Amino acid sequence: MANLSTEIAGVKLRNPIMPAPGPTVRDGDSLVEIANSGAGGLVAKTVSLEPAEVPRPNLAKIGDSLINAEMWSEIPLEQWIKEEYPKAKETGLPLIASIGYTPEEVGKLASRITEVGIDALEISTNRLDHDSSLLAEVVESAKSEGCVPVFVKLSPQLGDIADYAEVAEGAGADGIVAIDAVGPSLTIEINTERPVMGSEKGYGWLSGPAIKPIAVRCVADIAKAVDIPVIGVGGIKDEQDVAEFLMAGASAVQICTAAIIRGNKIFGLIADDLNRFMNARGYDSIEDICGAALKNLPEEQIRTSAKQPDILTSECTGCGLCMKHCPPDAITIIGGKARIESTACTGCGLCVSVCPVGALRF
Repeated sequence: MANLSTEIAGVKLRNPIMPAPGPTVRDGDSLVEIANSGAGGLVAKTVSLEPAEVPRPNLAKIGDSLINAEMWSEIPLEQWIKEEYPKAKETGLPLIASIGYTPEEVGKLASRITEVGIDALEISTNRLDHDSSLLAEVVESAKSEGCVPVFVKLSPQLGDIADYAEVAEGAGADGIVAIDAVGPSLTIEINTERPVMGSEKGYGWLSGPAIKPIAVRCVADIAKAVDIPVIGVGGIKDEQDVAEFLMAGASAVQICTAAIIRGNKIFGLIADDLNRFMNARGYDSIEDICGAALKNLPEEQIRTSAKQPDILTSECTGCGLCMKHCPPDAITIIGGKARIESTACTGCGLCVSVCPVGALRF
């Protein structure tokens, strides 16, 4: 049986699946519920020196994703220190405290919060305005005031996220968390002609499956650029998404949107499904799967000539999805099996991605 336990900068997780800072980890009770639901470790909602004044409404569903105008915790710091963090610590799982935002704030928060026995700090950097020198200051401030590992959460809005990861590593960060929600974004309710969010300008931030490909790319870029571990975040809804992040170089993952939509049971369910996935494919540990795909990311010049996919006839069910999705109409179903007309196929690869049984592949 595969071993799902993993260790990140000395923080030992029973499995690699944690919550991300957000509504599902709003207080100690919610963290206890997530621990009982099978998470491998805990991450509390971001706190700052003063409680947030959150705009309303601040959450809306868009397909299977979310737009949000959430902010940091509305609970005062003193309550977190005296009640919420200790309650979460009673679960026995490692607890990561998310904090923000300026170097001065982070320094004061780190010195206070580490006294209650949290296992690591996660620094939110979404208010640093693309300033790499300020990012270094924030990391150095947390490291100077605390005695626990410091993980830095980065946003894809930064530009070359790998460069910022290198800055964080150089400043002493023990790990990188990627990515934060994407935005600003705007959704309009067409019946009222008004923005869905109650925030300034009606802007919000996009999370969920819509941002997963961006997140996986960022994790891969970061994993190739730094020597410290990466925690992947963004659009995870099942064990296959977890496996994808791990193969891209993540050592663990965080989930928020799927837990909001499906409930906290998702943590244990995905952990169980990940165990079955790894057993079926011969992975004995998280270390075995971590970064497995990085060697396959092409560094050479891209191929521009068409190459048609191979069809594993024995696997093909003749469902017709490939034929339905083929832009140049190069696929037909004959005798219950897919056939590709080589002169018409452009090698776009869409059919490979829609085949439900993996009968098409390059």
